[in-house]
Order: sequence, then structure tokens, then C-alpha cells
Amino acid sequence: MLKNPEDRVLDSALAAYQLHARVTDNASYCGRWHEAEPSVEACIFHLIGSGHCAVSGAGLPQAETLAPGDLVIFPRGHAHRLDGDGFTTMLCGQFDFVCGHRNPLLDALPDCLIVRETEAGSALRRVAQLMCEEASLESFGSGAVVDKLADSLFVMSVRHYLARTPQRRGLLAALADPQLGRALQAMHGEPGRDWSVASLAEVSAMSRSRFAEEFSRLMGQSPIQYLTQWRMMSALRLLQEPRLSVLAVASRLGYQTEAAFRRSFKRVHGHGPGHFRRARQATEM
Repeated sequence: MLKNPEDRVLDSALAAYQLHARVTDNASYCGRWHEAEPSVEACIFHLIGSGHCAVSGAGLPQAETLAPGDLVIFPRGHAHRLDGDGFTTMLCGQFDFVCGHRNPLLDALPDCLIVRETEAGSALRRVAQLMCEEASLESFGSGAVVDKLADSLFVMSVRHYLARTPQRRGLLAALADPQLGRALQAMHGEPGRDWSVASLAEVSAMSRSRFAEEFSRLMGQSPIQYLTQWRMMSALRLLQEPRLSVLAVASRLGYQTEAAFRRSFKRVHGHGPGHFRRARQATEM
């Protein structure tokens, strides 16, 4: 049971965004080598198994040396370069979300996040080590096991970042604010409630104008815009339940009519809920 309100909001966000990690390459290099990785629309990572290499790119004022067990994450898939001299192995992959590569959690992370093996907690170190060991086996089910472990690797990396970074931004900064954090807890806990700026300000024990100003400053969008986005993220999870009609999902999320819900869904996701359900069914066949 999560006791910390901040943890509960992050947990609900991860559940709604539906993280699906996958390892795309179990790479090995020898001699003097380099890899120039182009910019991509995905959250990507490299986990060093053995050897050393240098990483340079967005978010890094200078090249950083990576040692065995070190993890580097580019939340917004910025271009970067890896350079090594000698035998080096690494697992490369990406963290995908059902809502796409842009979401408030990823937006709140730095351009580049490095987790050092020497600074990581014991649980994170064990997960990283087990990933490398499982990938080297190349036996039945190894790929699925490594991907599942990578899910945990992302969550633990974010937790590591939060524990070591007092200066936060976006969603993570708002969660750390005692007053704004209460508003986020309320929206995440009851997305279908008829929230208004005034009622959310009351939950936060702030004036309406100050609440709206502070929320927009940290989150980069108004409270109602975030509420709508959060409702539409929650809708993606609910729409995966075949027993729930679109109208039932709309009602749970506070919409008086199915038409209003469909308009909001299309505005946020670019297509209607029916399209999402059909695409989801096609991937499961």
C-alpha cells in the first residue's frame, strides 16, 4: 500500500500511461568503435553490461564515461553518440507508453538521465544485473523476461532521480509542492468529479487566481487542460475493458454526453475511441 501521496499519483500515472519496455538490441563491440544515434520520437536507453564507453549529446555539457551497470536514458529520444575503445556490451531499448512518447512524466525528466551503478540502490542494481544475465542466455522466453525487467528498470530509475534531485520541473515539481500536490491527488483520485478551477483551488487551500497561476507556471498548461488530458489518459485504460461501452467510460470520467467525450478524446489523441479499440484489438489478434 502506497502511503506517500506523491507516490500514489505517480503510480496512477504509470498505470494510465501503460508502460511497455522492450529491448531492441543486445549489442557488443570491440576495438575502437562509435555509434551515432539519431533523434527519435521515443524514450530510449542503454544499459552497459561490460566494458566502458563515453556518451555525449543533448543534456550533457560534456561527454560522460559509462561503466558496467550504468544506465543512460534519453526521455525524449534526443540524438547522441557512444564512443568506446575495447570490448563493450550493452542492452539498448526503449520505453513505450500507450499514450505515445509525450506525457507529463517524461516531459518532467531531464533531456538525459544517467543512473550510476555505484549510486543506484541494491534493487535497481539487481534488476540491471539480471537483465544482462538473462539477455546473455538467449534461451526460451529470455526476450519476454528482459522486457518485463526493463519495465521495473524505468520505474526504479525515476525513483532514483526523484531521491537525488531537489530541483524538479513539470509534473514532478507540482507533486513536490504541498498545495498543488493536493490538487493533482484529487484529479488523479476522482477524475470523473465535476472539478473546476475554484474547487481545485479550494482543495489546494489557495486563492483561485494564485492556484491557476502557479499550476500553469509549473505544468505548462491550465488546471482544466491537465484534467482533460488526465481523463483521456484514463480513458485509454478503461476502453481496453470490452464490457464497458463508450458511454459508460464517458460517464465514469465526468462527461454528460458521449458526444462530448468523443470530441475531447479526438482532440487529445487525434482519433476517436472506436479507432483506438479497433487498433488495440488488431494487435491482440
